Amino acid sequence: MKKLALCAKSLMLMLAVVAMSCSNNAPADKQNATPASSEKTGSLNIRYIDADSIAAHYNLAKDFSEAQLRSISKIDNAQRTRGAELQKLANSIQQKVNSNGYLSQASYEEDMKNLNKKQADAENYLASLQREAQQEMLQQQMQLSDSIAAFIKEYNAKMHYDMILYKAAGVYFNPELDITDEVIKGLNARYNKVSEK
Repeated sequence: MKKLALCAKSLMLMLAVVAMSCSNNAPADKQNATPASSEKTGSLNIRYIDADSIAAHYNLAKDFSEAQLRSISKIDNAQRTRGAELQKLANSIQQKVNSNGYLSQASYEEDMKNLNKKQADAENYLASLQREAQQEMLQQQMQLSDSIAAFIKEYNAKMHYDMILYKAAGVYFNPELDITDEVIKGLNARYNKVSEK
């Protein structure tokens, strides 16, 4: 459904660009008019890029993917560690119950209160790690998107295409219109890896 909506939006955008090109570029005085290259041929000069290929080959995207894997690993390790600690404490309480190690109900309740507090602390800590990872991922996605958009703007200032679309915006594109490799090469050429904190 999202792809259909995206395709519809892309089609509307293309129609709007065509309409604007026709209305804005219609010469008031045909003798002084110099038509754009796309008007000479009667078609738009369109290219496309493949977002999946960019994600797989753009070094910034690969670095962000590795950072996300590290965040997930950190959360998994914390979950295992905290889970093991809680299980050990719960087993200890159960052993004391089984061996009549509690001299009073109050001491049992105190241990249970301690277990519940540690469990709540562990849940809060894990939730905090997950929030941090999600926030970091959102910032990375914005940075990646901004980086690609800025490069495309620079790139198109030299190439003068009427439109550069994502491959996902359509059902079929002529493979000759694919500029993904050029874009990836350009993105990687200007990318300076930031040292890890």
